[in-house]
Amino acid sequence: MRARRAWRRYRTATGYALVEHLRNRLALTLVVFFVPVWITLVYLVIADADVRFFLRASEQTITVHGNHVSKISGAINAVTLIVGFMMFIVTYRSAWFDERLVMAGYPRVHLLAAKLTALVIAAAVVCGYAVAVIAYYWTPAQPGLLWLALLGAALAFGGIGVMLGALLRGELEGMFLIVMLSIIDMGLQNPVANPASDSDIVRYLPTYGATQSAVTAGFLETTPVLHLLLGPVWFAAAVAVAALTFRLRTRDRRRALLPVLRRRARTGGG
Repeated sequence: MRARRAWRRYRTATGYALVEHLRNRLALTLVVFFVPVWITLVYLVIADADVRFFLRASEQTITVHGNHVSKISGAINAVTLIVGFMMFIVTYRSAWFDERLVMAGYPRVHLLAAKLTALVIAAAVVCGYAVAVIAYYWTPAQPGLLWLALLGAALAFGGIGVMLGALLRGELEGMFLIVMLSIIDMGLQNPVANPASDSDIVRYLPTYGATQSAVTAGFLETTPVLHLLLGPVWFAAAVAVAALTFRLRTRDRRRALLPVLRRRARTGGG
Protein backbone atom coordinates (compact mmCIF):
# COMPACT_ATOMS: atom_id res chain seq x y z
CA MET A 1 0.00 0.00 0.00
CA ARG A 2 2.79 2.40 0.92
CA ALA A 3 4.71 1.55 -2.27
CA ARG A 4 1.58 2.14 -4.34
CA ARG A 5 1.04 5.54 -2.72
CA ALA A 6 4.69 6.48 -3.32
CA TRP A 7 4.44 5.44 -6.97
CA ARG A 8 1.24 7.47 -7.42
CA ARG A 9 2.87 10.56 -5.93
CA TYR A 10 5.95 10.16 -8.08
CA ARG A 11 3.90 9.55 -11.24
CA THR A 12 1.71 12.59 -10.57
CA ALA A 13 4.70 14.85 -9.93
CA THR A 14 6.47 13.55 -13.05
CA GLY A 15 3.40 14.18 -15.17
CA TYR A 16 3.21 17.79 -13.98
CA ALA A 17 6.96 18.27 -14.58
CA LEU A 18 6.65 17.03 -18.17
CA VAL A 19 3.62 19.24 -18.75
CA GLU A 20 5.64 22.23 -17.55
CA HIS A 21 8.29 21.46 -20.17
CA LEU A 22 5.69 21.08 -22.92
CA ARG A 23 4.17 24.43 -21.96
CA ASN A 24 7.56 26.14 -22.36
CA ARG A 25 7.07 27.24 -25.96
CA LEU A 26 10.36 29.09 -26.18
CA ALA A 27 12.32 25.97 -25.22
CA LEU A 28 10.37 23.84 -27.70
CA THR A 29 11.03 26.40 -30.43
CA LEU A 30 14.74 26.31 -29.63
CA VAL A 31 14.75 22.52 -29.85
CA VAL A 32 13.00 22.45 -33.22
CA PHE A 33 14.85 25.32 -34.90
CA PHE A 34 18.00 26.29 -32.99
CA VAL A 35 19.67 22.86 -33.14
CA PRO A 36 19.46 22.38 -36.94
CA VAL A 37 20.10 26.06 -37.70
CA TRP A 38 23.22 26.15 -35.53
CA ILE A 39 24.67 22.89 -36.92
CA THR A 40 23.80 23.93 -40.50
CA LEU A 41 25.59 27.26 -40.04
CA VAL A 42 28.65 25.41 -38.78
CA TYR A 43 28.52 23.15 -41.84
CA LEU A 44 28.28 26.14 -44.20
CA VAL A 45 30.72 28.53 -42.54
CA ILE A 46 33.51 26.67 -40.72
CA ALA A 47 36.53 25.83 -42.86
CA ASP A 48 37.32 22.25 -43.87
CA ALA A 49 40.96 22.49 -42.76
CA ASP A 50 42.28 19.78 -40.46
CA VAL A 51 43.12 20.67 -36.86
CA ARG A 52 44.90 18.85 -34.07
CA PHE A 53 42.95 17.74 -31.00
CA PHE A 54 44.46 16.30 -27.84
CA LEU A 55 42.43 13.36 -26.56
CA ARG A 56 43.23 12.87 -22.90
CA ALA A 57 40.81 9.96 -22.97
CA SER A 58 43.43 7.96 -24.88
CA GLU A 59 46.51 10.17 -24.30
CA GLN A 60 47.03 10.93 -27.98
CA THR A 61 46.85 13.86 -30.35
CA ILE A 62 44.71 13.20 -33.40
CA THR A 63 44.13 15.19 -36.57
CA VAL A 64 40.45 15.89 -37.10
CA HIS A 65 38.38 17.62 -39.77
CA GLY A 66 37.76 21.16 -38.52
CA ASN A 67 34.21 21.32 -39.85
CA HIS A 68 33.25 17.98 -38.31
CA VAL A 69 34.69 18.74 -34.87
CA SER A 70 32.92 22.11 -34.96
CA LYS A 71 29.61 20.36 -35.64
CA ILE A 72 30.24 18.32 -32.49
CA SER A 73 31.05 21.47 -30.50
CA GLY A 74 27.98 23.20 -31.93
CA ALA A 75 25.75 20.28 -30.95
CA ILE A 76 27.13 20.25 -27.39
CA ASN A 77 26.66 24.02 -27.16
CA ALA A 78 23.06 23.71 -28.41
CA VAL A 79 21.96 20.87 -26.12
CA THR A 80 23.58 22.40 -23.04
CA LEU A 81 21.92 25.75 -23.65
CA ILE A 82 18.49 24.24 -24.31
CA VAL A 83 18.43 21.66 -21.51
CA GLY A 84 20.06 24.02 -19.01
CA PHE A 85 17.54 26.71 -19.89
CA MET A 86 14.59 24.30 -19.70
CA MET A 87 15.56 22.96 -16.28
CA PHE A 88 16.32 26.38 -14.85
CA ILE A 89 12.97 27.80 -15.97
CA VAL A 90 10.87 24.88 -14.75
CA THR A 91 12.70 24.79 -11.39
CA TYR A 92 12.63 28.55 -10.88
CA ARG A 93 8.99 29.04 -11.80
CA SER A 94 7.73 26.08 -9.78
CA ALA A 95 9.83 26.81 -6.67
CA TRP A 96 7.05 28.68 -4.84
CA PHE A 97 4.48 25.96 -5.54
CA ASP A 98 6.91 23.12 -4.69
CA GLU A 99 7.80 24.70 -1.35
CA ARG A 100 4.15 24.91 -0.39
CA LEU A 101 3.51 21.35 -1.51
CA VAL A 102 6.25 20.13 0.80
CA MET A 103 5.01 22.27 3.70
CA ALA A 104 1.59 20.69 3.12
CA GLY A 105 3.07 17.20 3.42
CA TYR A 106 4.10 16.21 -0.13
CA PRO A 107 7.40 14.25 0.07
CA ARG A 108 10.48 16.13 -1.16
CA VAL A 109 11.98 13.02 -2.70
CA HIS A 110 9.03 12.54 -5.05
CA LEU A 111 9.21 16.12 -6.31
CA LEU A 112 12.97 15.94 -6.88
CA ALA A 113 12.76 12.50 -8.54
CA ALA A 114 10.02 13.79 -10.85
CA LYS A 115 12.16 16.75 -11.96
CA LEU A 116 15.14 14.48 -12.59
CA THR A 117 13.00 12.06 -14.59
CA ALA A 118 11.72 14.92 -16.73
CA LEU A 119 15.31 16.13 -17.15
CA VAL A 120 16.55 12.74 -18.39
CA ILE A 121 13.63 12.37 -20.82
CA ALA A 122 14.03 15.89 -22.21
CA ALA A 123 17.81 15.53 -22.52
CA ALA A 124 17.54 12.15 -24.26
CA VAL A 125 15.09 13.52 -26.87
CA VAL A 126 17.06 16.71 -27.55
CA CYS A 127 20.36 14.82 -27.87
CA GLY A 128 18.84 12.24 -30.21
CA TYR A 129 17.56 15.07 -32.39
CA ALA A 130 21.01 16.70 -32.43
CA VAL A 131 22.72 13.45 -33.47
CA ALA A 132 20.16 13.01 -36.27
CA VAL A 133 20.93 16.51 -37.58
CA ILE A 134 24.69 15.85 -37.47
CA ALA A 135 24.20 12.53 -39.28
CA TYR A 136 22.44 14.39 -42.10
CA TYR A 137 25.71 16.17 -42.93
CA TRP A 138 28.30 13.67 -41.73
CA THR A 139 28.38 10.11 -40.39
CA PRO A 140 30.29 9.83 -37.09
CA ALA A 141 32.27 6.67 -36.39
CA GLN A 142 30.01 5.80 -33.41
CA PRO A 143 26.63 7.58 -33.49
CA GLY A 144 25.42 5.78 -30.34
CA LEU A 145 28.45 6.87 -28.35
CA LEU A 146 28.01 10.41 -29.68
CA TRP A 147 24.45 10.40 -28.31
CA LEU A 148 25.72 9.25 -24.91
CA ALA A 149 28.37 11.98 -24.92
CA LEU A 150 25.80 14.67 -25.76
CA LEU A 151 23.50 13.24 -23.09
CA GLY A 152 26.27 13.60 -20.51
CA ALA A 153 26.74 17.26 -21.46
CA ALA A 154 22.99 17.89 -21.36
CA LEU A 155 22.66 16.23 -17.95
CA ALA A 156 25.54 18.30 -16.57
CA PHE A 157 23.92 21.57 -17.65
CA GLY A 158 20.47 20.32 -16.73
CA GLY A 159 21.74 19.73 -13.21
CA ILE A 160 23.31 23.19 -13.20
CA GLY A 161 19.97 24.62 -14.34
CA VAL A 162 18.18 22.88 -11.45
CA MET A 163 20.80 24.18 -9.02
CA LEU A 164 20.55 27.76 -10.26
CA GLY A 165 16.76 27.55 -10.19
CA ALA A 166 16.94 26.55 -6.53
CA LEU A 167 19.61 29.08 -5.54
CA LEU A 168 18.77 32.25 -7.46
CA ARG A 169 15.89 34.65 -6.90
CA GLY A 170 16.07 36.30 -10.31
CA GLU A 171 15.18 34.73 -13.67
CA LEU A 172 17.49 36.92 -15.76
CA GLU A 173 20.55 36.05 -13.67
CA GLY A 174 20.05 32.32 -14.16
CA MET A 175 19.56 32.57 -17.91
CA PHE A 176 22.63 34.81 -18.23
CA LEU A 177 24.81 32.39 -16.23
CA ILE A 178 23.75 29.39 -18.29
CA VAL A 179 24.40 31.17 -21.59
CA MET A 180 27.78 32.51 -20.53
CA LEU A 181 28.93 29.21 -19.01
CA SER A 182 28.02 27.28 -22.15
CA ILE A 183 29.76 29.80 -24.43
CA ILE A 184 32.94 29.82 -22.34
CA ASP A 185 32.89 26.03 -21.99
CA MET A 186 32.71 25.24 -25.71
CA GLY A 187 34.76 28.25 -26.81
CA LEU A 188 37.74 26.99 -24.84
CA GLN A 189 37.42 23.37 -25.97
CA ASN A 190 36.88 23.83 -29.71
CA PRO A 191 40.31 23.50 -31.42
CA VAL A 192 39.13 25.65 -34.35
CA ALA A 193 38.19 28.57 -32.09
CA ASN A 194 41.00 27.98 -29.58
CA PRO A 195 44.30 26.45 -30.81
CA ALA A 196 45.26 26.03 -27.13
CA SER A 197 42.27 23.77 -26.41
CA ASP A 198 44.67 21.17 -24.97
CA SER A 199 45.26 23.37 -21.90
CA ASP A 200 44.91 21.65 -18.53
CA ILE A 201 42.25 24.22 -17.53
CA VAL A 202 39.63 22.61 -19.77
CA ARG A 203 39.59 19.52 -17.54
CA TYR A 204 37.57 21.49 -14.99
CA LEU A 205 34.80 22.52 -17.40
CA PRO A 206 31.35 20.87 -17.13
CA THR A 207 31.39 19.40 -20.64
CA TYR A 208 35.04 18.38 -20.71
CA GLY A 209 34.25 14.67 -20.42
CA ALA A 210 31.42 14.97 -22.94
CA THR A 211 33.66 16.75 -25.47
CA GLN A 212 36.41 14.16 -25.12
CA SER A 213 33.86 11.36 -25.55
CA ALA A 214 32.09 13.06 -28.45
CA VAL A 215 35.30 13.63 -30.42
CA THR A 216 36.25 10.00 -29.76
CA ALA A 217 32.82 8.93 -31.03
CA GLY A 218 33.22 11.05 -34.14
CA PHE A 219 36.60 9.80 -35.28
CA LEU A 220 37.69 6.66 -33.39
CA GLU A 221 36.36 3.22 -32.47
CA THR A 222 37.29 3.29 -28.79
CA THR A 223 35.00 4.00 -25.80
CA PRO A 224 36.26 6.41 -23.10
CA VAL A 225 34.17 5.07 -20.22
CA LEU A 226 35.66 7.25 -17.48
CA HIS A 227 35.16 10.45 -19.48
CA LEU A 228 31.57 9.48 -20.23
CA LEU A 229 30.93 9.45 -16.49
CA LEU A 230 32.16 13.02 -15.89
CA GLY A 231 28.91 14.57 -17.12
CA PRO A 232 26.77 12.52 -14.70
CA VAL A 233 29.21 13.44 -11.90
CA TRP A 234 28.62 17.15 -12.57
CA PHE A 235 24.90 16.39 -12.71
CA ALA A 236 24.93 14.59 -9.36
CA ALA A 237 26.95 17.35 -7.65
CA ALA A 238 24.69 20.13 -8.93
CA VAL A 239 21.51 18.23 -8.00
CA ALA A 240 22.90 17.56 -4.51
CA VAL A 241 23.35 21.32 -3.99
CA ALA A 242 19.82 21.94 -5.30
CA ALA A 243 18.35 19.25 -3.03
CA LEU A 244 20.13 20.67 0.03
CA THR A 245 18.89 24.17 -0.79
CA PHE A 246 15.35 22.90 -1.27
CA ARG A 247 15.48 21.00 2.01
CA LEU A 248 16.68 24.06 3.93
CA ARG A 249 13.93 26.21 2.46
CA THR A 250 11.20 23.69 3.22
CA ARG A 251 12.36 22.40 6.62
CA ASP A 252 9.69 22.07 9.27
CA ARG A 253 10.21 25.14 11.44
CA ARG A 254 7.70 23.87 14.01
CA ARG A 255 10.33 21.51 15.43
CA ALA A 256 12.66 24.42 16.17
CA LEU A 257 9.82 26.20 18.00
CA LEU A 258 8.87 23.24 20.22
CA PRO A 259 11.49 23.92 22.96
CA VAL A 260 10.40 27.57 23.10
CA LEU A 261 6.73 26.64 23.36
CA ARG A 262 7.44 24.10 26.11
CA ARG A 263 9.40 26.62 28.14
CA ARG A 264 6.57 29.12 27.82
CA ALA A 265 4.06 26.49 28.89
CA ARG A 266 6.08 25.71 32.01
CA THR A 267 6.43 29.38 32.95
CA GLY A 268 2.81 30.17 32.31
CA GLY A 269 3.38 31.82 28.92
CA GLY A 270 5.53 34.61 30.28
